[in-house]
Amino acid sequence: MAPSPQNLGLLLVYFLSFLFSLPANLLALWAFLGHVCQPHPAPIHILLLSLTLADLLLLLLFKMVGAAHNFAWPLETTLCALTGFGFYCGIYCSTWLLVGISVERYHMIAAVAIWLLSFGHCSVVIIVQYLPTNSSREANSRPVSYDNFTQEQLCVVLPVRLELCLLFCFIPMGVTIFCYWRLVRILLSQSQVVTRKHWRAVALVVATLFNFLVCFRPYNVSHVVGFFNKTSERWRVCAMVLTALNACIDPLILYFSSSAVRRAFDKRLQSGGASLSRPTLCDPIALETKIHDSLDCNTRFIAVV
Repeated sequence: MAPSPQNLGLLLVYFLSFLFSLPANLLALWAFLGHVCQPHPAPIHILLLSLTLADLLLLLLFKMVGAAHNFAWPLETTLCALTGFGFYCGIYCSTWLLVGISVERYHMIAAVAIWLLSFGHCSVVIIVQYLPTNSSREANSRPVSYDNFTQEQLCVVLPVRLELCLLFCFIPMGVTIFCYWRLVRILLSQSQVVTRKHWRAVALVVATLFNFLVCFRPYNVSHVVGFFNKTSERWRVCAMVLTALNACIDPLILYFSSSAVRRAFDKRLQSGGASLSRPTLCDPIALETKIHDSLDCNTRFIAVV
C-alpha cells in the first residue's frame, strides 16, 4: 500500500536528514577516532565522539522503511524491536551528551555512564514488544513498530515515557540553558572584543538550543500529554520526525566545538575546491599533538559557572 500524504512528508524529512547527516557524521567520526585512540585523549573528544555515535545510532534508514509502509513494519519483528531500541537510545544519549559538552567537566566514565543510562531506560522499547496481552491481532496484519499499543502495554509505556521526558529532556535542557545563559552574559559583557572564537561560541549556543527546543522538546511534550490523557498521542509520529533533524544539527555543534573537526571539514572542502575557511600555514607536527582548545572560548567562560 502506498504511503499516505502525511507519511510521504515524514519519509521525505527522514530521507533528507539521512542524506545530509550521514556524510557529516562519518567525517566527524573519522576525525575523532584519530584523537581518541591517542594516549590520554582529551575528555571533550570522548564526548564529541559519543555524540557522533549517538547520531549514527538513530538508524534513520530503518525509520524510512517504516514510513514508506505507513509505519506498518514490513521486516522481522525482532528487528523492529532492535531498531526502536537503537533509535530511542540515540535520542536520549544525545540530550545528556549535549549537557556534557556544555559544561565540559566530564571524563570517559561519564560518557560510558550516559550510554548505560540510556540503554537501560530504552530497554522498555524491546520489553514492551513481548508483553503478554489480552488483545488479539489480526493474523494478516503487520505490527506497527512501538506505536500501536494495547491497554496492558500502555500501563507500562506511559509512566516510562514520562520519566524519560523528565530525566532525558527537561533536566538536561535546564542545565544546558543555564550554562549557555552564563556564557552569553559573559560574551555580552566583553562585546568590545569581537573575535572569530566569540562568533563560534554564539553559533554553538544557537545550534545546541535549536536541538533542545525544536528537535527534542515537541517529541518529549507528547510523553507528558500522553501520560495525562492515558493514550499514545497520534501526533507523536509528527513530533518524532523532528528528532531526525538532530543528526543534521549535531555536525554543526561538532564543527564549532573542535578544531580537529574544523580541519577535517575544511580539508574535505578544499579537496573539492570549495573550502569555506581561509587556508592557514600550520606546522604539520603541531597538528599531530593533543588538541586542548576544544570548545575554544567555552573552557574559560563556563569555568565560572
